[in-house]
Amino acid sequence: MQDFEKLGVFYLGRPAVEAASDAGKKNSVTVPLLYESKDLTTHGVIVGMTGSGKTGLGIGVIEEAAIDGIPTIAIDPKGDLANLLLAFPNLSPQEFAPWVEEGTSADDAAAKWTKGLASWGEDAARVKRYKDAVDMAIYTPGSSAGLPLSILRSLAAPGDAVTGDDDAFREKINGTVSGLLALLGIAADPLRSREHILLSKIVETSWKAGKDVDLAALIQAIQKPPFDRVGVVDTESFYPAKDRGELALTLNNLLASPGFEAWLTGEPLDIQRLLWTEGGKPRISVLSIAHLSDAERMFFVTLLLNELVAWMRGQAGTSSLRALFYMDEVFGFFPPTAAPPAKAPMLTLLKQARAFGLGCVLATQNPVDLDYKGLSNAGTWFLGRLQTERDKMRVIEGLEGASTAAGKSFDRQKMEATLAGLGNRVFLMNNVHEDAPVLFETRWTLSYLRGPLTKKQIQVLMAPVKAPRVSEAVPSVSTSRPMVPAGVRESFLKPQGAPAAGDRLVYRPALLGTAKLHFVDAKTKLDTWSDVALLLAIGDGDVSWDSAEELAQKPALDTAPQASASFDALPSAAAQPKSYAAWSKDLAEMLYRVKTLDLRSAPDLKLTGKVGESEGDFKVRVQQAMRERRDAAIEALRAKYGARLETLHNQEARANDRVAREQAQATQQTVQTAISVGATVLGALFGRKTLSAATIGRATTAARGVGRTLKERQDVGGATEGVDAIHAKVTEMESELQSEIDGVTAANDPDKVAIENTSVKPRKSDVTVDGIALLWVPWWLGEGGSARPAR
Repeated sequence: MQDFEKLGVFYLGRPAVEAASDAGKKNSVTVPLLYESKDLTTHGVIVGMTGSGKTGLGIGVIEEAAIDGIPTIAIDPKGDLANLLLAFPNLSPQEFAPWVEEGTSADDAAAKWTKGLASWGEDAARVKRYKDAVDMAIYTPGSSAGLPLSILRSLAAPGDAVTGDDDAFREKINGTVSGLLALLGIAADPLRSREHILLSKIVETSWKAGKDVDLAALIQAIQKPPFDRVGVVDTESFYPAKDRGELALTLNNLLASPGFEAWLTGEPLDIQRLLWTEGGKPRISVLSIAHLSDAERMFFVTLLLNELVAWMRGQAGTSSLRALFYMDEVFGFFPPTAAPPAKAPMLTLLKQARAFGLGCVLATQNPVDLDYKGLSNAGTWFLGRLQTERDKMRVIEGLEGASTAAGKSFDRQKMEATLAGLGNRVFLMNNVHEDAPVLFETRWTLSYLRGPLTKKQIQVLMAPVKAPRVSEAVPSVSTSRPMVPAGVRESFLKPQGAPAAGDRLVYRPALLGTAKLHFVDAKTKLDTWSDVALLLAIGDGDVSWDSAEELAQKPALDTAPQASASFDALPSAAAQPKSYAAWSKDLAEMLYRVKTLDLRSAPDLKLTGKVGESEGDFKVRVQQAMRERRDAAIEALRAKYGARLETLHNQEARANDRVAREQAQATQQTVQTAISVGATVLGALFGRKTLSAATIGRATTAARGVGRTLKERQDVGGATEGVDAIHAKVTEMESELQSEIDGVTAANDPDKVAIENTSVKPRKSDVTVDGIALLWVPWWLGEGGSARPAR
């Protein structure tokens, strides 16, 4: 294993020593520059002009995080970060061929990358290790080029972690509404804009009632608000119906626009799933927004940041790095004076995320457009080559603020001189957790840096990942609503999404069964109730709850259908009230027979799974617990060895002082002896014809001087031997410390943790079916016979 291949540290490059004669040239040393991953919990900023190597450094940070099992959500405004998926484990020309630029041969590209990796101690095995460590995907919100993302989740009622915190709840509402209005092209001040105040009131009312907000319901609520007053003013005076109608029409035009459907399809905007797979494997989720307009970018980034803040607040506190949020170009989203919708949640992350182990890394080539007061929360600054003196002054201003906030001294003059001479791929790292800034050259990336990927290239890259679309058969449809007998509860699922050209809405019959289950287990001290909701599509055949879909929560229902909708035929059994009693009994039997509450535990960590927690999410918590235990053990080792090493270093310093002192004395004695001997000889040769008693005395004194010179030289040798002996002890102790750290790292491998599974059945007497309802489920039917769910 290479010296840099250690968990808990990132291999970023190697220190570069500036040549005294020319600060723009550097002499690289072979010792790797290792950066402690937990230092990123205090966030990082990368600044550098085009061509400085900024993107390469950012990709290197994400690669190192992946190898360490740390997931990343990366916003990619230019298409560069998509290169993270171009990692070729065999380094073969065939792997490079589809991605090389025109005029470049695949053989040359493969040879260049193999040679480049080797020059930094890396190889194909390390590329494979990176590739195997994480799941990788490119998402393209508002487009189907990559994996689409549905924004509807961001309009769902937040969890208890947000609703239970007034400030967090208000921030979530403000961010959601600000992002939506930005998409509509409305620059809204949250305190002055009546559009913002009205929508915020609507969203607040829905969320406090535990109801999700969808765009169709929002349009209806704008026209007919679910409240009579805004503050102390009646709603009509505050925002007349005519003006509200114009706002509703603007939002409806957005919803009905052909391109907006892409925002409502795909995977939900779920931070947990963007960071980890269902099985608990860490992910690199690249969110490509290069294809979006400025308004759409602001809308999406604002929604994402708000979701990230809400997710963060639901996590347990930790001092170890749990996950990374990376933004490749923060220009325009975090300006010094203006307040775009994305700025508030970004500032919240910078101020609070460290307590939850979420590290934020922001990169830019436009330093004059950043809020450096906000960025003073960042503990690590990576400073590359800058374009103008104004850029340098702004960076130094921000760096000085960050140093002051951390209680560190700052040498402005030296920093200015260093920044003036930086070359390509050379960065100055100022880490508040270290004693002094470090100049370093970035390592060769494991990913092939071929430049920004186009939408078409992203489409090719993601094609194997996308699930094939399955066409649904279209049954006969009736335009009239079937008659339902008294005693049968009937509800309608709210339609979601926008119809494509020629689509029409049809309701299909289903059963909605809701029940409560009581789980008790003495071993795990479990005593909990669980609500379940199941959706079962029905036809003319037998009804079997075994094939029902379990819903994450009880869905939002309408009491009446959409006016223009059609209906499938109602099965005969569903028109008979007695069928529902039988189906209720069948549901209770099925739930007792099939339903279990699966709990996982890691006894060694004293960690028990949560109710409803998936295996993957439990593994994520195990990984974090092991990372925390590893970091704590390493800190304890450093504390244990720290005092002893400091004592040896002090002894070494004193010994070096003694060597210098003895060398000075030896030099002085040598000179004095030479003078004495010389004077005696010259006196004997030229002063007198014969040796007098005085001459003989002086000769004797000079001879004694020669003896003292020899003694001083022996003292120098003895002092040097003392330094060597102490240095050997230091080296031995540092080696011993590293050996123990390696042992701790190996002992805290998450893959070695024993995970036990316990399945708890519900108490039969406590299986309570709340009821069975006839539920009409909406579908969009196309002109060509295609069908897709409208939920």
